[in-house]
Amino acid sequence: MAGAAAVASLAAVAAGWLDLDGPTATATLRRWWPSSSSSGGGRVFAAGPSSPLQVWAHMQVYKLSIGAACGLAWPSDRVIVQVLDDSTDPTVKDLVELECKFWANKGKNVKYEVRNNRKGYKAGALKQGMLYDYVQQCDFVAVFDADFQPEPDFLIRTVPYLVHDPRVALVQARWEFVNPNEFLMTRIQKMTLDYHFKVEQEAGSSMFAFFGFNGTAGVWQISSVKEAGGWEDRTTVEDMDLAVRVGLKGWKFIYVGDVKVKSELPSNLKAYRRQQHRWTCGAANLFRKTGREIMLTKEGCCPCSTFHALLCSNPIVRPDS
Repeated sequence: MAGAAAVASLAAVAAGWLDLDGPTATATLRRWWPSSSSSGGGRVFAAGPSSPLQVWAHMQVYKLSIGAACGLAWPSDRVIVQVLDDSTDPTVKDLVELECKFWANKGKNVKYEVRNNRKGYKAGALKQGMLYDYVQQCDFVAVFDADFQPEPDFLIRTVPYLVHDPRVALVQARWEFVNPNEFLMTRIQKMTLDYHFKVEQEAGSSMFAFFGFNGTAGVWQISSVKEAGGWEDRTTVEDMDLAVRVGLKGWKFIYVGDVKVKSELPSNLKAYRRQQHRWTCGAANLFRKTGREIMLTKEGCCPCSTFHALLCSNPIVRPDS
């Protein structure tokens, strides 16, 4: 594309990923930015981990997710919605594909993609999703879980941080919960997650220290993801894994607490235990794999803040209790 444009313009690409345990929606943004060279520009791709909610128990979740991605405030002719369906149930596939066709008939550019295996689960699906030709020109990737519904102005309020500082790799937004008062368990979860956002992430951001990616409601600079080696499936916390590797390359992270994305807390003990088990065991495994590299780094994220982020995963309910 010729670089003679008088003004910069943004375009969004929205994407989603589903597995048998629950759907995930994602949004990808394409940015064309004026350049002194004869050509330039790029796109952003967004993706996220799966929700612990069952598709059959929450049939409208995938519709809300895809609908929210399609509703991002970007010019309609510059929005691509990519849905990566990793499910094995043909009925679920049919429903998701039907939803994609619904938005396509409303004028959205929707890409429905499937793969022939589930290698790497979520991380594998995200990695595969980044390989499509229409993603290669992307500059940023925005990530949303299936039960997360970003406001239409989400990209407008987050992407400028990445545009104005090319060394910022991640802009992380805050989660806002739609069911915090459903049970005692959801109230406790809200308290612990509020502490995580208000104290750990806000403090880390204000001090330019490392803090982990939460796996959703964030926008990545794709060049930082590529420099760090992309998504990896070596642990169950691919979001933290990516953040650590990007941080070790010297990139910066920003937390914006005034940008909130609605989400749903696990409302049954089984789902909560599975979530906490994955977070805790994954973080411990990642610490084992990266501890030496973190300690020996001479540039990039501070070892103390990185160790703190990795080791502060203390579930309220032990997975074996």
